[in-house]
Amino acid sequence: MFTKILVANRGEIAIRAFRAAYELGAQTVAVFPYEDRNSMHRLKADEAYQIGEPGHPVRAYLDVSEVIRVALECGADAIYPGYGFLSENPELAEAAAAAGITFIGPGQQVLEMAGNKVTAKEHAIAAGVPVLASTPASKDLDELLAGADAIGFPIFAKAVAGGGGRGMRRVEKREDLRAALLEAMREADSAFGDPTMFLEQAVVRPRHIEVQILADATGETVHLFERDCSVQRRHQKVIEIAPAPNLDEVTREAMYRDAIAFAKSIGYVNAGTVEFLLDTEGERKGQHVFIEMNPRIQVEHTVTEEVTDIDLVQSQMRIAYGQSLGELGLHQEDIHLRGAALQCRITTEDPAAGFRPDTGMITTYRSPGGGGIRLDGGTIDPGTQISPHFDSMLVKMTCRGRDFPAAVARAKRGLAEFRIRGVSTNIPFLQAVLDDPSFQAGDLST
Repeated sequence: MFTKILVANRGEIAIRAFRAAYELGAQTVAVFPYEDRNSMHRLKADEAYQIGEPGHPVRAYLDVSEVIRVALECGADAIYPGYGFLSENPELAEAAAAAGITFIGPGQQVLEMAGNKVTAKEHAIAAGVPVLASTPASKDLDELLAGADAIGFPIFAKAVAGGGGRGMRRVEKREDLRAALLEAMREADSAFGDPTMFLEQAVVRPRHIEVQILADATGETVHLFERDCSVQRRHQKVIEIAPAPNLDEVTREAMYRDAIAFAKSIGYVNAGTVEFLLDTEGERKGQHVFIEMNPRIQVEHTVTEEVTDIDLVQSQMRIAYGQSLGELGLHQEDIHLRGAALQCRITTEDPAAGFRPDTGMITTYRSPGGGGIRLDGGTIDPGTQISPHFDSMLVKMTCRGRDFPAAVARAKRGLAEFRIRGVSTNIPFLQAVLDDPSFQAGDLST
């Protein structure tokens, strides 16, 4: 196993990676900007080094040269990127390889392909995986507008380099398309440095279902079942469920086949997620289509871990070290589902104020506990200052039960046990979702 792993991230995913590395016997390294000097992830690692310039904390976490500098100076032999920041950046994978350091994730070429939604879609078509009708990618507004009529409305305008719902707009009528495209292009240029867009057929009432896969360097690929991520707000996932409720076995097996076919077609290695939309109404009811592949760990990976008892982060590290799925004991016929799990993302957002992110100091923090409740957090101590610089997620609560209703009941108890003071949270909103009859019946859509 690696002797020392640098985690190029912060917060809960950095702590999650440190715990996985510790259990594998590896030393751990944290990086942090000046503004994160009091962060919990800095304290959880064996070593911690400041990066970047004061006043630019996000830029520090995105600085490939700084990450490589620290890795070389501290003697790290691997870099783990987590999710967000540099996790899908091919430059980090390339720079790590050039420095003789293992990047724990897929290679540079796969990151470049998967990070481009249009290229990924072309590979899906070549692999025989169903996709939605779309236009070619372009920065030319008139060219995009001309292609819209061939697809019809409603339609999605999507940034080629987009992610997390940024650079994406749903448009109901043609007269609204120009303004929506301009807005999405500005957002994509600001967030990703690339305003290139494409238009894609909209599914009227879709479910968002993703399949977790693991693949090794020999080409062996397995699935770890699926997650339903349909409960979203502004295209951001809020509650994720494994396995997807009310999903028939024919559709489920078809998604598994397509996810593995796509991963194999691009020579994918390590953990990844193949995402689909499933139509719930109209002529296409019950049909699924590929939308993208995320070549990294997902925020919601915890629900899959809870229902399979497989540590995905350790699997990433072991595959990157060169171990095969066979050596990990991961044969498809031996991977089984155990009950159901759901994850609630608890954020410092105020539902009463349009979900405006809140800042300030946590004065009281009391967490839930008991059977079947797992907490993954990174900024949760009394006295912690919630910064405006980073994502508003405070802690992830993952609850497991014998079936979906049992997991929901446990999650309701967990939310009721939380006591967080000093900053607003979205807990009241999450409680309302869990109480909703449609949610409890598994009648989900985005």
